[in-house]
Amino acid sequence: MKIITKLIVAVVAGAGFLTGAAYAAGGAPTEKAPIQPDNLKSLQNGAALYVNYCYGCHSLEYQRYERMAKDLKLDTDVVIDNLMVTGEKIGDQMKIAMRKEDAAVWFGTAAPDLTLVARSRGADWIYSYLKGFYKDPSRPYGVNNTVFPSVGMPHVLEGLQGLQVKTDDGKLELASQGSMTVEEYDNAVRDLTNFLHYVGEPAKAERKSVGVFVVLFLMVLFGVAYLLKKEYWKDVHGAGH
Repeated sequence: MKIITKLIVAVVAGAGFLTGAAYAAGGAPTEKAPIQPDNLKSLQNGAALYVNYCYGCHSLEYQRYERMAKDLKLDTDVVIDNLMVTGEKIGDQMKIAMRKEDAAVWFGTAAPDLTLVARSRGADWIYSYLKGFYKDPSRPYGVNNTVFPSVGMPHVLEGLQGLQVKTDDGKLELASQGSMTVEEYDNAVRDLTNFLHYVGEPAKAERKSVGVFVVLFLMVLFGVAYLLKKEYWKDVHGAGH
C-alpha cells in the first residue's frame, strides 16, 4: 500500500513539475479563453485569420487542407482559392514555403509549428498570449508580451488591435486603436484560438459523438442483459421447486 501511495505522489509531483516547466518556458495564461468548439462560423473565421496573419511563418504540418475543409464545412474550391497560398494539393499537409534553414538565418530560429500548441500549452495560454503584446522599444520588434517575456516575434495582429502600453501597476492599456474595437479584437482572438484548439485534435468532436453513442448502446445492452438474467433465473428457481 505504501508503495502505491508513493507512486501516486511521484506521478502527481511529476505532472506538476512538467506543467510548471511548460509555463516557465512561456509564462502562465492570464485570461480564460472563451472558445466555442462547436461554433463553425468561429472556426472558419479562425482559419481565415490564421492563413492571413500566421501562416507565413508558422506551419500546421500535422493538419491537412482536406480534413480542415471537411470538418469546418468549407467548400473545397473556397479552400483552394482562399486558404492555399503556395500551390499545394487539397490532400497535402499545411506546410509553409519558408525553409527552416532560411528562417534560422533570418530570425535566429525557425518559427515553431503550431499544430499541437493548444495541446502543449492550452487554449488559455494562446488567448492570453495574443492579447498580451505591449510596446517595448528595447525589443528587436518594438514589442514584448506579458505571457511570453522577451518574445522574439512582432505583434502580427497590431493592425487589428492597435498598440498597448504597460502601466506602472503592470496593467495593459490601449495607446493606439487598430482597425477593430476592443470587443471585435477579443472575438477575433477567440476565433483564432478556437481554430488552433480544433487543429490540435481534429477528431475530438467526432470522438465525443461516438462516445455518447457507445454509452447509450451500453445502457441498452445492460437493460437487455438484466432482463435476460431475470428470465434465466426465473426458470432456475422454478425448476428448484
